[in-house]
Amino acid sequence: MEDWVDACAADDIEAEDVIRFDHGERTFAIYRSPEDEYFTTDGICTHEHAHLADGLVMDHIIECPKHNGQFDYRTGEPKRIPVCEALRTYPTKVEGGRVLIRIG
Repeated sequence: MEDWVDACAADDIEAEDVIRFDHGERTFAIYRSPEDEYFTTDGICTHEHAHLADGLVMDHIIECPKHNGQFDYRTGEPKRIPVCEALRTYPTKVEGGRVLIRIG
């Protein structure tokens, strides 16, 4: 069974931006790309456990606010040291103006 969770309104996220979404005991980061697509990753950096929603989004990159490590938020792939472990990504879709993520 697919476990889609209603996270926010699509308009809550500006283009090339990120917001934090907490669900249960987990934190997620939801991104809106320059192409108006939505993506979700774990919300905590794999390097030093900083909240990625406090970071800077540039094109398809999220820069961690703590040590400036970077990830491609579409794939979770590390792009700049000191991060070396990928972020987990989650299927994301927009329906009826709402952003849904599959976390199950």
